[in-house]
Amino acid sequence: MTNVARADGMSAGTLTFFGDVLKGALPVALARWILGPIPSSLALVGFAAFLGAIASAFLRFRGGRGVATSVGVWLMLAPLPILIALVVFAAILAISRIVSLASLGAAMSLPAATAASGAPRQYVLLAIAMAALVLLRHRANIGRLVRGEEPRLGARRSG
Repeated sequence: MTNVARADGMSAGTLTFFGDVLKGALPVALARWILGPIPSSLALVGFAAFLGAIASAFLRFRGGRGVATSVGVWLMLAPLPILIALVVFAAILAISRIVSLASLGAAMSLPAATAASGAPRQYVLLAIAMAALVLLRHRANIGRLVRGEEPRLGARRSG
């Protein structure tokens, strides 16, 4: 979403964000409707939706960072933990103006927020797995953060 916004503007970035959220929310909502509230099944469907966002078979197993898709997954699974993670995201973004840093902070807060909310064990394990994969998908961003080269929101890229 961030790259789309940088390349094509905020309207395209916002549309991409909502599309990615739906990419996570719809499969989980459909699974809940068909299967009922079975935590192991819903966690598995959520993980599949997330994996499809970060390693799409249609894109030669490449994809995005999975952050927006995970928002959709968690809105359907356990809204309180994702709301806590979104507050962490907003706070870090307000302070740093670095989207990747805010995304990493939100992802790292999700397992603790999920556990603290009393969510099923399957959801806590899902939060840990998703946070680890978000961290892995952000390794280039982490390198730029360490070097002080990660772009800030609103800053123009050189080159």
